[in-house]
Amino acid sequence: MPLTVASDPRRVDIGERLFHDTRLSHDGRFSCATCHPLDRGGMDGRPRAVTPGGGPLRNTPTVFNVGLNPAYNWDGKAATLEEHTELVLSNPRLMHTTWPALLAKLCADAGYVAAFRAAYRQGLTPDTVVDAIASFERSLLTPNARFDRYLRGEHGALTESERAGYGLFKEYGCASCHQGVNVGGNVYQKFGIFADAAAKGGAAIDPGRFAITQVPRDRGVFRVPSLRNVAVTAPYFHDGRAATLEEAVETMARAQLGRTLSREATGLLVQFLRTLTGEYRGRPLAAPDAEAR
Repeated sequence: MPLTVASDPRRVDIGERLFHDTRLSHDGRFSCATCHPLDRGGMDGRPRAVTPGGGPLRNTPTVFNVGLNPAYNWDGKAATLEEHTELVLSNPRLMHTTWPALLAKLCADAGYVAAFRAAYRQGLTPDTVVDAIASFERSLLTPNARFDRYLRGEHGALTESERAGYGLFKEYGCASCHQGVNVGGNVYQKFGIFADAAAKGGAAIDPGRFAITQVPRDRGVFRVPSLRNVAVTAPYFHDGRAATLEEAVETMARAQLGRTLSREATGLLVQFLRTLTGEYRGRPLAAPDAEAR
């Protein structure tokens, strides 16, 4: 994990303000931070998102380290952060705004107008609004996880049990999909290779990436999530079915690897996964508290 990312601090500052501004939603009730609170893991801690437009959505992924991903959403609908921002702003189930309405609100704020003029030659426009938000989101790195320190040569950053968990993570094949600088996020995989992973309780089956591509083999295929900060981003999977990290590990072993893990193996893997929690602005990330869910 890089310790910093090159960026224009003026644009990042504007993006941070926009990220927390409820004026981005059509009724002024929701901001990006509503579902992605930065003081609570960058996600809302709910099985499924609660949105202005109503209706069930998928589980909210963390916004931390999104700049390291090559695609966005569980189905990879957006290829860039800029494209993702446009989709969120216009989606009737999310911000449900239009550019004329949003620009009218932002241009009425002298602080925004001055900040955009200072940071962008063209001033406050749809393109610069999107760029500012994406610039801020790219700055949301969480370096200095104990695992990163271990990879940088600090052998004592992991305990013996955590190193054993890392060994199992590679031996069992978890690292085949959860790899790269973001420990995942960069490939697609069918959910339920060796065992049925359909939601229980009569819930509708999520078509996954098929909804985007209309290619039959993409039914039930999802973008593999990053495991960075996974210990503070429960619940897990696209439908939030797993409430704990232990449950998520056991589900993945059974459905994706065809394994039934011993309690000891599950425990070792969980211990390793907890070493992936990084820092934001010098402080370790924390999980959403119960009252926030």
